[in-house]
Amino acid sequence: MRTYKSVSIFLVALSVLLFLVAAPVAFSSDLFVPRSLDNAPPPPYDYSRANHLPMTGYFERSFDVQGVRRTARIYIAPDAPIRAYFTVIAVPDGVDTDEFIMKSGWKAIADQNDEGLFILEPGPNGWLAPEQEQPYLQTAIGFYRNNDYFSIFGEHYLAGYGKGGSALEMWAASNPLQVCSQVYVETSTPDVAFYAQFSQKKFDGLSSGYKKIEIPEHLKISYNEVPVPTWYINSNLSSIATGLDYWKAANDCQSDAFSRPNYLLGSKVYPQSANSNAWQTDYVGSISKVAVLERNANPWNKALTAAIYGFLTEFVRYDVTSAYGNQLGLRVPMGQRYTMMVNGFIREYMVYVPDSARKLWPNGAPVLMVFPGDSQTDIVFWPATQWWKVADREGVILAIICEQYSRKSTVVSHKDNEYFVPQLLDELKRSYHIDETRIYATGQSAGSVAAQGFGMTNPDYFAAIASTSGVASFNADDWQRLLKAARGKPMPTYAIIGEGDIEAMTGTPWDSTYNQLDQWLEYYAKANGIASLGDPSLARQQGRFISAEWRNTQGFPMVKWTMTLYRAHNCIPAEMPMLWDFLKHWSLKDGVRYYDGIPLKQ
Repeated sequence: MRTYKSVSIFLVALSVLLFLVAAPVAFSSDLFVPRSLDNAPPPPYDYSRANHLPMTGYFERSFDVQGVRRTARIYIAPDAPIRAYFTVIAVPDGVDTDEFIMKSGWKAIADQNDEGLFILEPGPNGWLAPEQEQPYLQTAIGFYRNNDYFSIFGEHYLAGYGKGGSALEMWAASNPLQVCSQVYVETSTPDVAFYAQFSQKKFDGLSSGYKKIEIPEHLKISYNEVPVPTWYINSNLSSIATGLDYWKAANDCQSDAFSRPNYLLGSKVYPQSANSNAWQTDYVGSISKVAVLERNANPWNKALTAAIYGFLTEFVRYDVTSAYGNQLGLRVPMGQRYTMMVNGFIREYMVYVPDSARKLWPNGAPVLMVFPGDSQTDIVFWPATQWWKVADREGVILAIICEQYSRKSTVVSHKDNEYFVPQLLDELKRSYHIDETRIYATGQSAGSVAAQGFGMTNPDYFAAIASTSGVASFNADDWQRLLKAARGKPMPTYAIIGEGDIEAMTGTPWDSTYNQLDQWLEYYAKANGIASLGDPSLARQQGRFISAEWRNTQGFPMVKWTMTLYRAHNCIPAEMPMLWDFLKHWSLKDGVRYYDGIPLKQ
């Protein structure tokens, strides 16, 4: 089901017109005038908008960059959600920014897809040399990434024109983990010496706020090993030769290109090699590419803008905290988004029913209730986890909850789960063809804490629980309150923790540090009839995953723990199939739990 609005691009029919100079169209600057954010107060909470940003419209922010006043503009579509997708645009030199954003079609695309635009502008003397523009880009993008007026998905789409695009491409090479994809029109790229530095720059295991990971030297990722899908549109390919070579190497591209008249306007496309060993595509496969179109382009043409947007949004990326958790993916249509009133507040949730659900489960499909992490909306969690791949393959219906405004008006977190969960479960049973005996829970971080907590206090809600980076509480007081409310009943459960996760839950079940991991294991081991946790010989390693499993006297796996090597706090998509493989065996009917149809002895 597609819920974000799409842009129809008749590429073959329009490609002939794409590069023609359009006739002048009258433009009134009064129609599209930005409001200043300089010294403006943050927007107030607007609980009537559920998961939408409380401040929308067109804005300008100024910066002092080495004594020069510089500006950037922000456009936020009326229905943009919290943590919306944004395209960062470096406008051409010598244009009126407001007119360009309107007439080129960028505003219409943002409106149609409920997204935002962050617009980089030249200085009073136009765009300077790319290296001279880096302080401006660092300042402006720093504001865009962290402010109290709006919130962003976290990863960026880049579209750069002319000299501003050249500066933006230089920034991207220095920050590849932050770029979903990039397109550059009539730019020039730096010399070989600039790109040479990135083979020597390597990502470490530091992740702000989390446990440091010691990355073995032979595993360290260099900046020039991070695939970033790239498209150059240029009338003079010699001006981008060094950049083209660099990104083809970074994306592990094949030497042979293909070309199709109905894809990227007939560009030469160099796909990522099937033999690529890039960390960022190890789960989804070789999806990246570099394309080049040798043609003179008209940046004002709406069809060109639509083609650029179409290429950019083929892709999505998640996790800027660590190169060893950062993953590139495909941006696929989301599930359907709905709202309901929960304890007096309007709340959003997403339901995805794959086509395979009815085919594989004619008598009712299993349901997985998904609890995103703190600040991770349903929209963010969809691409961050790629649960849709498991759902499509296994016929699982996904129900992803969205959270409520929390520490500021552009951020959400968990609230009223004790009301929301039973209401949503009732709605799922009424409205969907589900197997009510196979309802499961998963989550990440605060969402994992919520799911694991329900396993203790409401073991009759779910047949089993499997989640990442959260083990029922984040502090001692919450744990004590949870223990008082816990039922002590069996609940099959699984938790995956990153090696560099929140320190209070890292380590192993057998180390000398007693922390939240041990508390979680002690409770669930006792509730599930596990007599002893044994010793480290129980652990098994497969790739970057070290796991231990504890079975009851019937031989059923009741508790499982995994440590994912080299990742920080955010989960990675490769963990989702592991969670499902644990969950799928369990069912719950009339208070009796079953493992592959065999009843669990109480």
